[in-house]
Amino acid sequence: MTGEHIHFVTGRLAESSLRSVVGSLASALGFDYSIDVLPITVAALMTPKWIGRHIRVPTAATRVLIPGYCQGDLSPLQDLVRPTIERGPKDLRQLPEYFGQHDSSLDDYGSYDIEIVAEINHAPQLSLQAILDLAAHYQRQGADIIDVGCEPGDPWDGVADCVRALRDSGHRVSIDSLQPAEIATAIRAGAELVLSVNSSNRSAACDWGCEVVVIPDDSASLTGFDETIEFLTTRGVPVRLDPVLEPIGCGFAASLERYLAVRRRYPQAEMLMGIANLTELTDADSAGINVLLLGLCQELGIRSVLTTEVINWARTSVRECDLARRLVHFAVQQRRPPKHIEPRLVSLRDPRLYPLAPQELADLAARIRDHNYRIFAADDGVHLISAGLHLKGHDPFRMWEQLLDTQPQNVNASHAFYLGYELAKAATARALGKQYEQDQPLQWGHLTPEPSAHGPDDWPLKHRG
Repeated sequence: MTGEHIHFVTGRLAESSLRSVVGSLASALGFDYSIDVLPITVAALMTPKWIGRHIRVPTAATRVLIPGYCQGDLSPLQDLVRPTIERGPKDLRQLPEYFGQHDSSLDDYGSYDIEIVAEINHAPQLSLQAILDLAAHYQRQGADIIDVGCEPGDPWDGVADCVRALRDSGHRVSIDSLQPAEIATAIRAGAELVLSVNSSNRSAACDWGCEVVVIPDDSASLTGFDETIEFLTTRGVPVRLDPVLEPIGCGFAASLERYLAVRRRYPQAEMLMGIANLTELTDADSAGINVLLLGLCQELGIRSVLTTEVINWARTSVRECDLARRLVHFAVQQRRPPKHIEPRLVSLRDPRLYPLAPQELADLAARIRDHNYRIFAADDGVHLISAGLHLKGHDPFRMWEQLLDTQPQNVNASHAFYLGYELAKAATARALGKQYEQDQPLQWGHLTPEPSAHGPDDWPLKHRG
């Protein structure tokens, strides 16, 4: 970056912190800089038009960096100054990352070698359109194969139409059944994988001409497992081995040992793990469970997992598996813990917090001279700050009562809605350990919704107070 002169725009409150961060960056990266402290307390209240009336850009500047919270069309501002105008990060403590000060080993992050088989449970009970919609959803979330889950009893007479429709829609398809007639029909319609085969149907598998998943006759003892593997492999049937993962309380630890034992016994064999027996049958959010199980699969060379999204706490399992397989692949390849690599799998809490200390908040409250309301979530509570006002609490309702006790002159119905919304958001962030930024959505990892336009660019400015 030698030869660049970057002009940073900020407000009065952030000046000291910005100078410290930018000074270190400039020394490390070799650029010149200037800092323009505009006549406003909090930089988040700036708009491009307002900046255009106050900015003073040195002739040497090659880039201008304005605060990330400054929303709106930058083209009028670009017309006023010669250098390139950019929005920086929303928090100045993220400037090192913005300027590329990151782990270079992450540059090729994203590779994977685990295949996701996503099951449509109880497919015979669903309409064909519902099956196609669910398959499309699974595919968007990262599924490689759509598994048609059949049911015990008579063969499903709609299985061929189902498989054919899925194939016509561009999906790879597996059939989840033990019934030879049902399986044969699905294969003729285009299914490429069978879940599952044991001693009860292995003779028929020789005629199917496709890959099959081998399971034991009895999972606890692996009865029939080796015999079925030998029967099929000697006849040229390609197999994936699944010793069957058991739920917690029903032999979970022993089933993990079976996967280890099978891998030792068949070091080159393809394997599959049905992970839904844990995600669907455990009272816990599925993301962490999926990462743990995908990590086990990666280390053992288990190259496919079977999952589904039936119970509500596992409703995003396919997406979680897609992110997890990339994370664990990177961790194993780099031989490093999977930490500070994939923030999208951290949903309930945030990977990092940037809290303000009590003294910083007290200093800020003492320096504010306008009546706009600033809200902060800190370790000691939610803070509501304005000129001559500094309230702290844990309950948004009680804080609202405290504000009304001051008889504010700048609170109408619109302001009340805005303050109630932001106070509740700050209280939620504190309860969960999330970063709160006024006027910005909370982050929920891969579950974070797309931002919605809830008003004009200066809506927060008009409704803070």
